[in-house]
This record gives sequence, C-alpha cells and structure tokens, in this order.
Amino acid sequence: MLKALCQSLCLSLPLVAGAQAASVVFLNPGYSNETFWVDYSRFMQAAATDLGMQLRVQYSERRADLALTQARAVLQGAQRPDYLVLVNEQYVAPEIIRLSRDSGVKLFLVNNGLTDSQARSIKAQPDKYPEVLGSLVGNDEQAGYLMLRAMVAQLPDDAGPVDLLAFAGVKTTPASQLREQGMRRALADFPQVRLRQVVYGGWSRQRAFEQAQMLVQRYPETRLVWSANDQMAFGAMQAFEAAGRKPGREVIFSAVNSSPEALRARIDGRLSVLMGGHFTLGGWAMVMLHDDAQGLRVDRDGRREHSVPALQLIDPAKARRWLKLLELDSHGIDFQRYSAEGHPADFRYPFLTSPVDY
Repeated sequence: MLKALCQSLCLSLPLVAGAQAASVVFLNPGYSNETFWVDYSRFMQAAATDLGMQLRVQYSERRADLALTQARAVLQGAQRPDYLVLVNEQYVAPEIIRLSRDSGVKLFLVNNGLTDSQARSIKAQPDKYPEVLGSLVGNDEQAGYLMLRAMVAQLPDDAGPVDLLAFAGVKTTPASQLREQGMRRALADFPQVRLRQVVYGGWSRQRAFEQAQMLVQRYPETRLVWSANDQMAFGAMQAFEAAGRKPGREVIFSAVNSSPEALRARIDGRLSVLMGGHFTLGGWAMVMLHDDAQGLRVDRDGRREHSVPALQLIDPAKARRWLKLLELDSHGIDFQRYSAEGHPADFRYPFLTSPVDY
C-alpha cells in the first residue's frame, strides 16, 4: 500500500452522477519513502476516495528546485487540475503562486503557510501574485510550548538546574520556526531549565545522530532533549544510548509526529512526550476543496487563513489506539460528515475548533 502511494500514481475515481470529479495535485515536499509524508498522502487519499475526488501526489524529495519544476509542469501543462495543494517548505510558495497566474488552477497551502513578510509582499503586488484560495496550518507554536512543559512536568521537584538540548528542523520552514518559538516561550516559565544549544537537524535522523554525538560529550549532564520531529529524536536517542544514557529514565526525550515507530516508543516509554496529529491537515484541506468545487464558500468565517489544533499530546493509551487505526486505509474517518454540504450557512468546520480524536 505505502509503496504504491510512494510512486505518485494518479488515483482516479469513477465520475459521480455524470459530473466531473474535482481534480487535485498535491506537491508533497517530503521524500517518497518518508513515513510522515507518506502517511500524510494516505490520509489525503482516504479523504479523496470518500469525497469522490481525484488526487495525484508528486514528491519533491525535499528539494525546492524539484518542487518548482513540478509546479511549473502542473500549472503550464495541457491537463491542469482544478486545485494545486502545496507546502511553503523552504519558502517555495511565493514563486509557485506567481507561476499560477492565469493558469485557472486554484492554490491551497497546507502545514506551512506564508510568512508575514511573504504575505505582505504578495499583497502589495496583486498584478504579479494572484490570490490563493486559502491555507490550513497546524498549532505548531503551541505544540512546541506544550511539549517542553510536559517534559519539565516529569522532572522531580528537587531536580535543580536542568540542561536542555533542542533539535529544530529547518530554518527556512515556518513550522520548524514556530515549534522552536513555542519551546523558547515555555523556557520563560522554567528558569531552572538551561537551554544549552539549539541545532538544526534538517528533520534527519542521521544528521541529528551526528550532532548529538558531539553534544552529549559537550553537555554530559543533559536531562532534556526536545526535538521538532520524530526522526531527529531517534537520531539523538541513538547517540545518547551509545554514550550509556537511558531514554525515558536518565534522559527525557520528546518528539513530534505519530509514525508507528514514534507511537511504539511512546508506549514503551523511550519517548516521554509525543505530539502528533498534523498528518490530518491535508485530509481536512480536501474536505474544503470538495466544498469549494460544490460552490460552497470555504471562507464562510471571513478568513482565508485557518489554523487547526491538530497537534495534540499522545499518551500511551492513545498511541495504542492510533497504531490500530493507522492500519486502516480510511483511518476510521467518515470525511463526508465534516463537509459543509447539506448544512446551513453558519456551519463551521469541526476540525477548525477542536482536535479530532480517533
């Protein structure tokens, strides 16, 4: 199943009642074998299947140049989709928005929206940048904040000064920046926690491992290791284990993502704190695009930019439940019931106001 999704095949559905199914291309910024982004595409496909939409996924393999090449081909090709879903990873969104001018393709951003400076620049040049349909991002700043608070809560009351290391993702990715900002905001609440160093692991397990090998020697008293994703957490964990430090006992590790490996690590206690759920954002975006294709306003609240409280703390019980649901192609979700179709004008998308639990 995952291998088939990784090949970025166009997954077509039968036409419904003689109408043309809305077509979507998703420019996935991750690697085609990267657990988080493959699961992300799976959830989008589950939504597409349930809603009677066509979805094609193209992986950019974490290369901004490839993402731009793919976007150009989609927007200037003969067979253009109705919608292009993209992520502002490595700040690629403004150029893709510019390329979309006069293409007839509606753009929707997920996970990483425009930065404030990008938004101001685009708004100031309406002749160059067309308006996008909208954006849907997660609660990344809050996640970074809650993660560190949950880590500190597991320290004994008499812990005294505690050393913290932080593994952020990429400097040019808004989600990474926001998670780090949240972590720093939480630091103000805990003067006993000493942030020794922030490094940028590029979301990579191997890179974080190499960085942690040096850091565990430089700061041997480290008790807290905060990571902006699961792969960096596991890379750092490997280095600490090699140095004789036991995860979950001598060192408290945190991570973001709900991959099967991360969920199992939360169950066995190697990960003391885990935040997850943002793999759902693409699926919720599909719900909104489905409604737009039906002539329903997705900016019914007067806003184009939306934030979803998708990231939530995952305890061992929830981790066990999610592991079972990840095995289902549908993830146990009836996407039709989240649509505005058939609802009054004051309907609000449920996923915008509270996290969807499984």
